Amino acid sequence: MEKLYYSIGEVAGLLEENVSAIRFWSNTFADFVKPHRNAKGNRQFTAADIEVFKRIKHLLKVESLTIEGAAKVLAKDTAKVDNSVKALESLKQIREQLVEIKKSL
Repeated sequence: MEKLYYSIGEVAGLLEENVSAIRFWSNTFADFVKPHRNAKGNRQFTAADIEVFKRIKHLLKVESLTIEGAAKVLAKDTAKVDNSVKALESLKQIREQLVEIKKSL
């Protein structure tokens, strides 16, 4: 069963990024990521927020866009970015499977 909310540390672990980067992206891309706050004021992210973070990471790290450029792309055409992110995730999973197969030989 999928969790309803993820802590900032869990999101950072899933994306293999620093907590400070997630916090920065959360503040910078506030139009696209809207974290909930618990009673202590800690950020809590949904699965949809994590998908947006994956798009942001792809735009910034893979396509080497600036913050402003990434925001423009997110505002205009998210479908193209979604396809690129999903393709990269699929390739990573295939590679992990191939490594496991190689180990078992």
